[in-house]
Amino acid sequence: MKSVMADSLKVTVARTLDQVVMAMTLRGVIYLGEQEAPYGEEYDGNDLVAASHLIAWKGAEPVGVLRLRFFAGFAKVERAAVLKPYRRDGVMRLLMQEALRYSARRGYEKVIGHAQLNRVKYWRTHGFQIRKDRPHFFFSDYEYVEIERKLVPPSNAITPETDPMVLIRPDGAWDEPGPFDRSLERLQNPEKQTKKEAEEAA
Repeated sequence: MKSVMADSLKVTVARTLDQVVMAMTLRGVIYLGEQEAPYGEEYDGNDLVAASHLIAWKGAEPVGVLRLRFFAGFAKVERAAVLKPYRRDGVMRLLMQEALRYSARRGYEKVIGHAQLNRVKYWRTHGFQIRKDRPHFFFSDYEYVEIERKLVPPSNAITPETDPMVLIRPDGAWDEPGPFDRSLERLQNPEKQTKKEAEEAA
């Protein structure tokens, strides 16, 4: 999964421990450093459970991050942050576009989020609306409202009927051959298979 713009911005899914650490580090700089959020509130126990981390890159430098969590029937966008020097470069817009595309490809029809009151106008630019009949709430010293946006999954959204070889590819890279696709080469090379069987029998 990759989105590319002319100024070398791209977004990828964190798939390695190193990349997850990058995402945690970016959030630490922004939320703990700038907003003085308590450590235990920023790293809330949800980073390794049913979560995907999107990383925005400018060239080879990670400059922004966004966390998605997945529930039955909806995805939740959260922990979006961009390093200060890059906040006028369209990084957050690209992160949000990819988060919505990625969630729709996973088959989700709704994304929800929590918006600080002074950020609702910004979220509206991404098609989000305030959820009706839901009360305001507070955490980490800010007042929030719930927001949501409907999605239309594409024709190639991931479903129970998706080709099993697609389902086992690395998350978000469903259109590219993965490690198990390459393993099919063994079936197409009888010489290698015969050698393996001989070794196993020995």
